[in-house]
Amino acid sequence: MKIRYYSLCLFLLGLASCGGGSAPQTAAPKSPDEQMLAEGKGIGEIKSVELNSPLDAERVTRGKAIYDMKCAACHKLTDQKFVGPGWKDVTKRRKPEWIMNMVTNVEIMLDKDEEAQKLLQLCLTRMPNQNVSTGDARDVLEFMRSNDGEK
Repeated sequence: MKIRYYSLCLFLLGLASCGGGSAPQTAAPKSPDEQMLAEGKGIGEIKSVELNSPLDAERVTRGKAIYDMKCAACHKLTDQKFVGPGWKDVTKRRKPEWIMNMVTNVEIMLDKDEEAQKLLQLCLTRMPNQNVSTGDARDVLEFMRSNDGEK
């Protein structure tokens, strides 16, 4: 009888030590940055962007002025790579949040975002921080949308 009792205890101890019968492990919840990256939005303050149609003409005009002053030295409006990648169809390839986070949070994006790192490998030059505000980045995005043929 004692042998059966000890055998049962050893069996239960062994079962408990292997985790037998326990519920399957679930992945740990993602951090907000990991979630943003997984959604293709990059990393930064911009979590959601509401796009309007038709385009806001005033934003397009302000975005063009910012492009001329801060971006044109490195980016063409065509698909031609210059110092940085060309802007043609960028709004068709990237989410608006990603574009705005790249403009406003360039250092972190280049360090942590896989797509930004691919662009760095392609261009071999880190995009400098132009100290673009969120509002100015939204204007640049609207100009990019206009450049890509949106009305």
